[in-house]
Amino acid sequence: MTWTRSPAQADWDAVVAALTSGEKVLLLAHVSPDADALGSALAVGLALEARGVDVVVSYGDDPFVLPRVLRSLPGQHLLVAPDSLTPHPVVVSFDVSSIERLGVLREAAESAATFVAVDHHASYTGFAPLSLVDVTAPATAVLALELVDRLGVELSVDIATAVYSGLVTDTGSFKYAGTTPGTHEVAARLMRTGMRHDVVARHIYDDEPFAALRLLGAALDRSVLEESAIGGLGLVWTVVSADERDVLDLPLDAVERVIDVLRIATEAEVACVLKQDDTRAWRVSMRSKGRVDVSQVAMSLGGGGHRYAAGFTGHGEPGEVLRSVRAALDAAPHLPE
Repeated sequence: MTWTRSPAQADWDAVVAALTSGEKVLLLAHVSPDADALGSALAVGLALEARGVDVVVSYGDDPFVLPRVLRSLPGQHLLVAPDSLTPHPVVVSFDVSSIERLGVLREAAESAATFVAVDHHASYTGFAPLSLVDVTAPATAVLALELVDRLGVELSVDIATAVYSGLVTDTGSFKYAGTTPGTHEVAARLMRTGMRHDVVARHIYDDEPFAALRLLGAALDRSVLEESAIGGLGLVWTVVSADERDVLDLPLDAVERVIDVLRIATEAEVACVLKQDDTRAWRVSMRSKGRVDVSQVAMSLGGGGHRYAAGFTGHGEPGEVLRSVRAALDAAPHLPE
């Protein structure tokens, strides 16, 4: 399914009414949250807190560990581990394209009296009874900002920092094709609060332990370029095992940097990284320069994402997972740049 409908005024009104009804509110990011998912949830959480709403934020990872690059996000006093949550009548997910991405909190969301999804993925499956989804938005954080405004809450430095963190990451520091003049206008508005965009960028992009740099070097050293793949468009890929991370005492999120470097290879339209998590499943990340819609590729393999960035979870030997990736890429249409 490809989502095409944008939020109607009635949808916005219904969500604001639910959030301010006096009921307890639970805001959710997806499993293995990124800055867009968690930043959006925390921004809205801070706005609701300012209005006196009983609100907490969580995500469905077990164990419940905050990714290192997100440890500077404001609003972390709102975070509650899944096993400490009580039932909440109102649940809102952020940046979650499919119900499986809620992890162990799926049941908590589906059993809520009011369940809302806020997202910008074209691969959003329509799982929530009430949806605020706009695929033209460069980040879910933009929709979170709209929600903050509709709640009538002043844009504080902390809220602006949380929103900016999602905006800067999902636009690739404003270099992805989805970036518009309006995107920069949003960024300017956030910066006018006095939030430190340079500090946000340093924590997210320029702060890695030396062990992660060693892992990056090893992953790049064994990367494989297949110039004839995808009808001659080219594929570059590499694999990072859980055992390799264990030797260096690194969590899964330490591998995120690999795809960002691998994707710049001139000879490859698509980059792919297989990251083995602690359950020995493969978290597969794909990046495209635009000629292949990797969100459609990921959806065919049980995942989702954007045209330029998507992923899914695979099982078995890495060679088997790679064969499924190649087959799906070969079946994907070639798009104009």
